Amino acid sequence: MSHLALDQAQIDRARTAARRIAQQVYDDMHRFTTTAVERATLRLMGVDGVDDNQVPLPNRLVSHLQDQGLLQHGAAAIVAGAMSTHGMRIQQVAQAVVDGQLALQRPSDEAAARRQARTMAQQMCAHITRHRATRDAAIGETGEAPTPWLYLIVATGNIHEDITQACAAAEQGADIIAVIRSTGQSLLDYVPYGATTEGFGGTYATQENFKLMRAALDEVGRRTGRYIRLTNYCSGLCMPEIAAMGAMERLDMMLNDSMYGIIFRDINMQRTFIDQFFSRMVNGYAGIIINTGEDNYLTTADAYEAAHTVLASQLINEQFAYLSGLKPDQMGLGHAFEINPGLDNGFLWELAHAQLVRQVFPEACLKYMPPTKHMTGNIFKGHVQDALFNVVSVLTQQNIHLLGMMTEAIHTPFIQDRFLAIQNAKYVFGTMRELHAEISFTPGGQIERRAQQVLAETTELLSQIEHTGLPAAIAKGTFADISRTLTGGKGLDGVVAKSTDYFNPFPELMLPGMNEERAS
Repeated sequence: MSHLALDQAQIDRARTAARRIAQQVYDDMHRFTTTAVERATLRLMGVDGVDDNQVPLPNRLVSHLQDQGLLQHGAAAIVAGAMSTHGMRIQQVAQAVVDGQLALQRPSDEAAARRQARTMAQQMCAHITRHRATRDAAIGETGEAPTPWLYLIVATGNIHEDITQACAAAEQGADIIAVIRSTGQSLLDYVPYGATTEGFGGTYATQENFKLMRAALDEVGRRTGRYIRLTNYCSGLCMPEIAAMGAMERLDMMLNDSMYGIIFRDINMQRTFIDQFFSRMVNGYAGIIINTGEDNYLTTADAYEAAHTVLASQLINEQFAYLSGLKPDQMGLGHAFEINPGLDNGFLWELAHAQLVRQVFPEACLKYMPPTKHMTGNIFKGHVQDALFNVVSVLTQQNIHLLGMMTEAIHTPFIQDRFLAIQNAKYVFGTMRELHAEISFTPGGQIERRAQQVLAETTELLSQIEHTGLPAAIAKGTFADISRTLTGGKGLDGVVAKSTDYFNPFPELMLPGMNEERAS
């Protein structure tokens, strides 16, 4: 498809403003750590398991460090120092603290403790690197589907039932399986442990659940002759920990947005910004593709009137991702087919928005979301709406395509609903595979003018946000018509100012040179 005539200088101005916005947030937030970052650090160093009350040991260790007034120095060197002092493995240190047999303190030899922590971190980085190689080898051996990849959700609450449904979906043609998290897990300040069977509206994100689903999809991938990607939700109060678990178990994608938790879950803004830097760093190092959540804005704001807020947020998310070391092909920037179907020429506006996003982010692994807000329960009309969504996706060459369900707004999809959704998308994608190369936009036509309008509004909005700062913009309800404040929301008590001697071995290993580059 020929490109829309867009002002590249305007795109560059918008991107420059977004870069300054993200850098300002980083400059304000890098002086802090969080309880979730320190728990994730301990998990990456090898702490796992729960106590007799099912409280995760990383939580117990970090709470102990808080009580001792030590967390501002970073958990890594203190725990590594205890290992050397007492001749224990890290899991034994954790258990001794939980049992009340050991009180952690500053190591007597700080340099040695840091060397020990760094060695442990290097071992985990090597493990994650091997997982990346395993993924690459599997794709090289079995191949993968052409884009748009078909992304399908399972959400039974029982990981074993999820596996049955996920394998069935993959055999029917799904390329990506997303395991929806249990309702409310984003607000838990701990990660449940083990295989779970009782989630509500989804299945708990746990390391064991990740491991079980990964093994099942590897097996079905070998049978079907293509690599099946696994997705979960790296958001909420445990965002860094879930990123760590996903890296350790070779997940391929993570829902990971810089502002979603703030806006839609009322999680404290400072907590979220700090946690997303660390979680994205881990995702980037693990070769995981992140999915951002701009599509959610259009469930509370009007898709036509608020289109520019989606593009503005995508540009900000892109810059946050760069700061954490992600590459463009790991940026699943989100948008959605959500214009009211009763709006005249609505399909033209959907096409304009999707093509605009594609051109502004030519190298990104874009994620396109289906109609949900205006699905009525009329399954026949819904199937048509999904078909139009599929048309836009293949015409504008999206990368990740979340399948629309004709029973949206009725119930959690049945296997047969998913089968029909897959058949719909495969038919449209197949019959229109090369159509984008055969048609062109009318110069100065309605689609082009609409895209230019949204770009101009985006550039203006980002200029305003650069002047006021992102926290003030969020407080004004700029995104999704929802207002949040810098000190409001859940989790602020988990934000800790770093001491001048704060130490964490993972940024220097996962982002070599980037901290110095930012400082300069």
